[in-house]
Amino acid sequence: MTPRQLIISIFTHGFALIIGFAAGIYALPILIAPEGPPAEVIESTASNAIYTGEFRKDLKDSDTFHWGEGTVSIGPKTISLMGELAPGPDYKLYLSPEFVETENDFERIKPQMQQVGDVKTFDNFLVSVPAGIDPSQYNTVIVWCESFGEFITAARYQ
Repeated sequence: MTPRQLIISIFTHGFALIIGFAAGIYALPILIAPEGPPAEVIESTASNAIYTGEFRKDLKDSDTFHWGEGTVSIGPKTISLMGELAPGPDYKLYLSPEFVETENDFERIKPQMQQVGDVKTFDNFLVSVPAGIDPSQYNTVIVWCESFGEFITAARYQ
């Protein structure tokens, strides 16, 4: 093998390794995600909600790989989604005192937000509100990808 062939081989194999690793990071959460809660459970939880909002695909920083759509229901003990999210790793649910739809706005007011918990399912979700968090003190629920600093979706609920 000539030095030129060796360099080309190292480059192409390294590139394939990087692409494979990135694809694995994206695909792993999809492969290991638990099944979302059944519609009946979401409907039951939603009937006890105090607020509702809509996740939409057309927000400024939502795109082909980062989006959510459906009805989000916010109660004092539970936040649920009847809908779906674009699959991805390390999703966190936040409550915010201000509606945001961009990564820059999220980062700007993150210190004023309250992280509620992890979102582990992409078709419907059910997240318990920890004791001490009062959703009525906020007006927006946000799904954020913590690992990559990506805005997924948001819904104003009051």
